[in-house]
Amino acid sequence: MISDDPLQPFLAEQGVVILDGALATELERRGADLRDELWSARLLIEDPEMVGQLHFDYFLAGADVAVSASYQASFEGFARRGLNREESEDLLQSSVRIARQARDRFWIELQDSAERAGRRRPLVAASVGSFGAYLADGSEYRGNYGISNRELKAWHRPRLEALLKAEPDLLACETIPCYQEGEVLVELLDEYRDTPAWLSFSCRNGEEVCGGEDYGSCAALAGSCPTVVAVGLNCTAPRFAEPLLQKAREKTDKLLVCYPNSGELWESATHSWAAGNEPVQLTELADSWKAAGAGLIGGCCRTSPGDIQALRATLLPSGNLNTTV
Repeated sequence: MISDDPLQPFLAEQGVVILDGALATELERRGADLRDELWSARLLIEDPEMVGQLHFDYFLAGADVAVSASYQASFEGFARRGLNREESEDLLQSSVRIARQARDRFWIELQDSAERAGRRRPLVAASVGSFGAYLADGSEYRGNYGISNRELKAWHRPRLEALLKAEPDLLACETIPCYQEGEVLVELLDEYRDTPAWLSFSCRNGEEVCGGEDYGSCAALAGSCPTVVAVGLNCTAPRFAEPLLQKAREKTDKLLVCYPNSGELWESATHSWAAGNEPVQLTELADSWKAAGAGLIGGCCRTSPGDIQALRATLLPSGNLNTTV
């Protein structure tokens, strides 16, 4: 385990770390037009204040960790918008700066408030989204990219290095759909040991990642990399989380991370959420995820600050927040 894991003080005091919830879908709910290949990263260019306010609202709701708006940000994606290399690197790093500024604002402005009482200073994780997210065609829910490990590593490396220069507390390698990409990221992270990371996969059922490989085998990758402090799942239907966590626990003794989506289905062909799929309240299942070994728990697509507030109240009832978001 990495010697200076920033998650450990939270776990020692609380027993669980509360992550934030969705960025893009919540920004859309608040009126942002994200019909763009850059998705939430579009606002790094057009409305960074809106992104910062949402980070602030998640801290206010009880999140111990904010995940930056870099999930769909990449040099190649920004280049298609006419930005040069220097401008693109600055935008990638700005995603971390925005989250850090929101964290510092929360910590300073609310120092005497009930919302901050008894809490540790929150963390900022830089989102390292999958190659499929850059393709903007739903590939992060399919995998099978058709490129070599060398090509995939060459794509991830410069973005990873740019984000690390912004000095996040940790990295969130998230929505990884296949064993190949998990393997590539583990190899890269082994080269950059100063910043701890979590590795979370997108899964299509309770046994397989979206690319069709066995989830247990993917979770076992974490055991080979000291930089990876947690492994788990995200952007996966909540009903699959418990069996997936159980499979992960059979393969690794590392911290488990769990932040499913709302349970609704995304239709990549129409870029819309499928009708007839009722959302699941995270609070209905959160205790079972914790019992299955999850130490980092939050939400992904279609969740909100209100969900995170309710999640904290469920998992940390003595740390209830006296606010409504």
